[in-house]
This record gives sequence, structure tokens and C-alpha cells, in this order.
Amino acid sequence: MFSFKQLEALYWIATLGGFAAAARKLNTTQSAVSKRIKELESSFDTALFDRDLRQARLTEKGEELLLVAKRLLEQRDAAVEQFSKPEVVERRLRIGVTELTAMTWLPRLVKQVREHYPKVVIEPDVDLSVTLRDKLLADEIDAIIVPDAFAESRFSVLPMGKVKSVWMAKPGLLPRSSSSARVLRMHELAQHTILTQGDKSGTGIIYDRWFKSQVVSPSNSISCSSLVALIGLTVSGMGVSYLPHLCLRSLVERGALEVVETTPALPEIPYVALYRGERKSNFISSILMLAQECCEFSDLFQIEDEVAGIGHVHAGASPF
Repeated sequence: MFSFKQLEALYWIATLGGFAAAARKLNTTQSAVSKRIKELESSFDTALFDRDLRQARLTEKGEELLLVAKRLLEQRDAAVEQFSKPEVVERRLRIGVTELTAMTWLPRLVKQVREHYPKVVIEPDVDLSVTLRDKLLADEIDAIIVPDAFAESRFSVLPMGKVKSVWMAKPGLLPRSSSSARVLRMHELAQHTILTQGDKSGTGIIYDRWFKSQVVSPSNSISCSSLVALIGLTVSGMGVSYLPHLCLRSLVERGALEVVETTPALPEIPYVALYRGERKSNFISSILMLAQECCEFSDLFQIEDEVAGIGHVHAGASPF
């Protein structure tokens, strides 16, 4: 007979393209993975991988067994989730988020997951949207929460929330026409150095498209992949940047930044959860529902107030 461990080895070798990658995925050694495959081949008295090739390529019988393995593993996971209470579920949660989420409501989500699933090991991956998308495609991550910048038919989409961004600059960087704040048109703003989040950022991708729709091309731009660094560059007076408004309002109140009014104003950035539809589970559905409840970009480093009770949010000490 065969075991689920043997079927998992077969599935991940075929999915990730090699024994070493499968071993890393299964948190074991390459020799242990090889042993599982040899045991599986012995059980069926047939070769599952073509040993004449340097790459791990399945034989015809291996392809047939892969389909069976995938179905059985999915049925096993579904049964475990259906009949296990949340407090006894033991598994990893691989969730990808952008820097803005990590800086705002991720602490709330981590707290909620730990309360509902105390035995789940949370493995957050904070990265640029394009990199997170690629990891999701490679099945290296369960779900990602990113700006809605991708039209991928291979993903299922769940709306999360929206971010209101505004143009910001160091006070005094832009000239004023009078004692009152001046509203700039986009072609006027484009005459100044524009600090952007680049083509690996979901927000950067969305705003680059929007810029082009306004038929505006900045005379000079600086791209920065880190949001924290971008804020630092803006505070330093290096240029004008689009930044999340509410969570940075303390910097405006302290006089480190000022809002630059423009016409038209920047559109809001919608955030979504993306996941592989064929890999979705009740567990992932539950996690994404918790994420929907937590998703709020209004404050930095949000935690739930233990005294005021669930639902009241305050910001932690700002590093800026």
C-alpha cells in the first residue's frame, strides 16, 4: 500500500520540478523524498520518474498516479478541515502582503488568526506585488493581498478594501501662488520630480496607467521599491510622491509633510485577496474572511485595544 507522505512527495516533485525543491517544501531531506518515491514505485512495481533524464520528469504511469495523488490529497485536506475544530487545526499559513499592509493592519490579522487557530504556524511574506503574484503562481504561497493591478484568469479574486492616496511633499518644496494652498493641474505637477513606487509595485502599476490616461509624462522621476524609503525621500524634499493619506496624517500634523492638492485627484487603490481557485480550502476561506474584517489602512501598526474591546483600533508608536 501507499501513504499520503509518498503521494505528497510525488505531487511536490512534479509541481516544483525537482527532488530538492520538494524536500524543502516538505521540510525534510532529499534522501527522505527519494526513499518515499522508491517505496511508491515498489508498491506498484513500476517506474514513476524517467531516470535517463537529468530533470525529474514523470513517466506515463507517473502522470496517471499524479492525477490520483492530487485528488486523494485534496480529499484528505477537505476531510481534515471539515471535521477538525479550528483550535486543533495544525498547518502552515503562507500569506503574502505588501509593505503597506504590514505597516497597518497585519498585526490585527495575526492576532485574530492566533486566537481562532492557535496551532497554525503563520508564515507572512512581505514583498512587492509582482513578486507575490509570481510566488502564488508557483504555489509557494496560499494567498496574497495586493492592489488590484493584475488581470489573471488563473486567480480567484476577493475584494478587501481601498486606500486613499494623495500627493505629498516637504513643506515649502512647491511654490504657492497666494497665501492659500494652490491646486495644481497634472501637467504642472509633472514639472517637478515625481517619486514613484516602480513597476514591481501594484500601486505603482495602477498609478502609472493612470498617469498615461491623463496624457502626462513627468519631466523627472525617481523610482523606489520600498514604501518606507519613499516616505523618507519625500520628507527629505527629494520630490513629490503619492502616499497613503490617513496613516501618514501624523507626519502632516507635525509639519514633516504637506498634502499637495491636484486636479484631478488621485483615484483610490482597491486591494484584493488573490488565491488559486483549485487550491482554495475552508481554512483559506476562513482566513480571508478574517482579513476582510481587519483590512483598514487608516492607522500605522494597528492593534486591538484590550481594554476598549474588539473592534476599536489605535495606532502604535510611529517610527516616522
